[in-house]
This record gives sequence, structure tokens and C-alpha cells, in this order.
Amino acid sequence: MPSAHVIVETNIENSVRTKQLSAMFDVPLADVSRLEWNAELPIEDEPWNVGLIVGPSGAGKTQIASRIFDKHFHPKLRWQRRPVIDDFKKALSIQDISKACQAVGFNTIPAWMRPYAVLSNGEKFRVDLARRLLELSDPIVIDEFTSVVDRQVAKIGAHAAQKYVRRNDRQLVAVTCHEDIEDWLQPDWVYRPATEEFSRRSVQPRPELRVAVAQVGYCMWRRFAPFHYLTASLNKAARCFCLFVEGEPAAFAGVLHRPHPRVKDIKGISRLVTLPDWQGLGLAFVLVDTLGACYRAKRLRLRTYPAHPALIRGFDRSKAWALKTKPTKIAVRNTARKTSSTLSKWKTGRPCAVFEYCGESANAKDARKVLG
Repeated sequence: MPSAHVIVETNIENSVRTKQLSAMFDVPLADVSRLEWNAELPIEDEPWNVGLIVGPSGAGKTQIASRIFDKHFHPKLRWQRRPVIDDFKKALSIQDISKACQAVGFNTIPAWMRPYAVLSNGEKFRVDLARRLLELSDPIVIDEFTSVVDRQVAKIGAHAAQKYVRRNDRQLVAVTCHEDIEDWLQPDWVYRPATEEFSRRSVQPRPELRVAVAQVGYCMWRRFAPFHYLTASLNKAARCFCLFVEGEPAAFAGVLHRPHPRVKDIKGISRLVTLPDWQGLGLAFVLVDTLGACYRAKRLRLRTYPAHPALIRGFDRSKAWALKTKPTKIAVRNTARKTSSTLSKWKTGRPCAVFEYCGESANAKDARKVLG
């Protein structure tokens, strides 16, 4: 059984100010400050993927974690002045890096090409987590877990991290003073140094979020445009929809009518974006599933044309979407070349798939509420 007996002793200088403090607060003036912790973690008794060491500052979390997990305790990673994807180990493929980044909710592709120093705190937390998950051996011990990020980002990041860890059968130990992430991290065991309490728990559904989908004005696109992985443009004819979480905008979809030589009932998702702070919960799929059900109630078909690999995988896994066309290279007009040859005016574009909504239909009242 992993255990630790930690003693931290510090000599106290008998200065003028320490004497003043002693007199002011009636604290006996000692020559040595002594802190002592005893911890026993029976984590080897049962299989586990996620552990949590949690408690207030000064409770001994870091001291205990560093002693018990020793060589696996890595306080900080080193980041250079370069795109963050270049800071990952050279032996890792870009596919491995992208999958890990997407798994922890670091999905804003342009941010992958920026130096670590210019990222937001939320982006730093997620890319740091992705790199640890790829580069460090089990158990991956992270001190001050979620301490420097907004609490909503912390919860979503914790949820995304535990999903990746369990899916890949890894081991993660989060060390933090924040109790609010426990229900999102879903740890298999929890240790509280302040009370020397060790407990086990089962994996449970994450806390529910109250969401709503509504049609919004075109101006809402400005808030989401910087985070689309390909372009900041959106056709002025697009109908705009937003998914709100507790009243806060989180995901956006732009929908256009799709001309077709034989049918007139196809609508297409032109843009689909989730704000960085909300990535990792699958909110974009909640949005498009809602729209698909509403359009189906209006006897219209909704299609999507993803090129992003993570989106293609997500739609392919969903029972609510049917694959109509496998990812293929699409033709893109090549304006740089002007010759008489028709073929030379076109070049190969990014691989796109085509999916069509095939899930349940919404009731007429809900469809009118969303689509009008």
C-alpha cells in the first residue's frame, strides 16, 4: 500500500518582526516550525484510472503526492517560443497530437500554431494536459489541477480529461484545492489530507447542464468566427442558431438552403463552432441534433459536410446521422492558374464527408419555437 510520512521543519529567525507578531497574536515564538502528515492510499487493491487528492491550501497535498508518486510527479512542462504542436516530442505523429488535443477540448486549430505564451489560460490548461497525457508515463500526476482557469473551464476540462484517460486505459492523479471538479472528474478514489480520509466511488453521469437552442441574428457570428478552424466568413443568407448553456452562448450553427437539380428540401450546415471554454462536452452535436429534429418536423432534410477529422468521427459514431458520402477530395476553383484547359482551373481541396440527419423528429411546437 502506498504510504507517506512527511515532516517539514524550518528554522525560524528570531527577528524584530517575528517578536512583534508573537506579541500581537499571542503566538508562542518557537525556534522551529514543524509540519507533519501521514497518508495511506490503498490504491493497489482495485483497478483504477482516475484519482483525486483534494483539500485546502496547507493540507499537505503536494508534499504527499510528490512523496507517494515520486518520479511521476512533474510540476511543470517546458515550452519554447514556437507553435505548441512543435513542443510535443518529435517521436509523436501529428495524428496522435491532434487526437489528444481534440480529446481534451483544445479544438481551435489556429491556436495549435501559436506559442504557449500567447494562449489563454484555458487553452494553456488544455494543451498542457494533452502533452502530459501523451508524453508522461502512468500514473500522470498533475499538481494544482485546474487552479489557474475559470471554474467552468475547469469542470469541462476535468470531464474531457477523464474521458480520454478511461478510453485509453491510462492513470491520472489530480491534485487540487477545488472540490467543484469532483463530479466532473469522476475519480475512482479520493484522498483528503486534511482529514486523512480515503474513499472510493463509482463512475456516475456528469452533472446536467441546462441548454436551449434558439435562432439568433447574423451579428452573433462575430463572437464565434475567430474560432472556426477554416474561415471567418459566413454567407449573409445563412440562418443562424445558437446553443445557450445557462443563458451563455456556447455553440453556433449557420444553415443554408442547398440547391439540388432534383429535390428542393435539403438544408445544409454551413458553419459549426463551439467556443473554446465549452469544448469537450459535445455541445455542437446537441445543437445539430436539435436542428435536425426540428427540420425533420418541417419535412426538410438537414445535411452537414464536415472536413475536420474529429467532426467526421463524431458524426460517423452518431446514430442520428447517416453517412451519404465518404470523405473525398472536393474540387476547388484555382484562380491562380489561367489556361485554356478546364482541368487546370481546378485543384484538389480538403476531404469532406456528407451526413444527413436520420434521427427522431421534434414535435411541431418545438420545431416552430426554434425555426419559426
